[in-house]
Amino acid sequence: MGDGTDIYDLRGLNCPLPVLKARKRLSAMRPGEQLWLETTDPLAVIDIPAFCVEDGHRLISSDAVEGGRRFRIERGPTRAAAT
Repeated sequence: MGDGTDIYDLRGLNCPLPVLKARKRLSAMRPGEQLWLETTDPLAVIDIPAFCVEDGHRLISSDAVEGGRRFRIERGPTRAAAT
């Protein structure tokens, strides 16, 4: 990438760990911040987009990379507390 962007390395982890770890990392970020992550989990191509929709994040990109997939996710707005 060459722009100093860190990639959250989730290679070698299988479902549901990539989604669980992405959820935890995103929860510590501010709305609008972006997370790059890379995974070798073949189900991530289904799970990560579904997670983004479910949690209100925006999937900016999903690209094949050697041995896996790289995702760029924008943190969605903070959810209101459940009542």
